[in-house]
Amino acid sequence: MATVAVIGVGARVAGFRLAGAVVLDADTPVAARAAWDALGADVAVVFLTPEAAEAVGESAGERMTVVMPP
Repeated sequence: MATVAVIGVGARVAGFRLAGAVVLDADTPVAARAAWDALGADVAVVFLTPEAAEAVGESAGERMTVVMPP
């Protein structure tokens, strides 16, 4: 079964746990990139804060991504 993950600053992404998403707290661009690189093969959809999306860059095209509004 596919998994949904969320990457970004803790305060903005913590609530997604209630919906069953894998939440990866990333307070810096380096942490966001590391979280992206650590995603398992079962992750099909990733929600990103705008800052995390910028850190992930071009590799975001490998999975379905959703960038949250600022």
